[in-house]
Amino acid sequence: MDLKAYFISDAHLGIDPPGCVPDREARLVEFLKSIVGDASHLVIAGDLFEFWYEYSYYVSRDHFKLFAALSALVESGTQVHLLQGNHDFAYGDFFPKCLGVLVHKEVVLDIQGKKVLCRHGDGVARSDSGYRFLRKVLDLPLNRWLFKQLHPDWGMALARFVGRNSRKYGESRVIKMDEYLEWAEKAMAESCCDVCILGHHHIPGMWNEDHRLVASPGDWIKKLTYLQMEAGEISLHEFVKD
Repeated sequence: MDLKAYFISDAHLGIDPPGCVPDREARLVEFLKSIVGDASHLVIAGDLFEFWYEYSYYVSRDHFKLFAALSALVESGTQVHLLQGNHDFAYGDFFPKCLGVLVHKEVVLDIQGKKVLCRHGDGVARSDSGYRFLRKVLDLPLNRWLFKQLHPDWGMALARFVGRNSRKYGESRVIKMDEYLEWAEKAMAESCCDVCILGHHHIPGMWNEDHRLVASPGDWIKKLTYLQMEAGEISLHEFVKD
């Protein structure tokens, strides 16, 4: 049996914004269970969580069933790749060490005879210059250390408060898709890739750029969309409960 590759992005688990699909984390767990034995690869293209910070002895119990489903998928033989997003860039070794899920900022995968470049997409647009500066500040070792001194419950509460306010700002932001496509075209040419998978902007779709394909899974918030790759061809789908 020829196995498929799947790509999802931007679930932002941990919050339930207005208009979101009810029980969407449970639906994601159903999706993961449905592809066991059918998937050679699963790529989660960033922002799986609204916020993620990894403490030495603490992992959020809210996502226990998700962790179990990811571990089961890995044990079935599927390569699972998790990309750092702008909301969940502070991964440590929990996912690779405890679940077998590989974590990357960017990765190139050989799938079905094609080279696939995968990245979340934050900071690639020229208009994201302010975000790139902020990310450097947040990534400073001192700031990481200071945040880690907070009790996990306080840290999560603070992060969700900041996230709610930044989300209000983000909802009014104009998506300049041409900037994402321009970056993807250049990146694919430099890395000799056939396909580029990007998330971040939450817009599902596929765009042909200079005989190469740029594709976005959309989000797992208001529509449970994902990309499927079979026999070298990519198609866009929406997960519907049986």
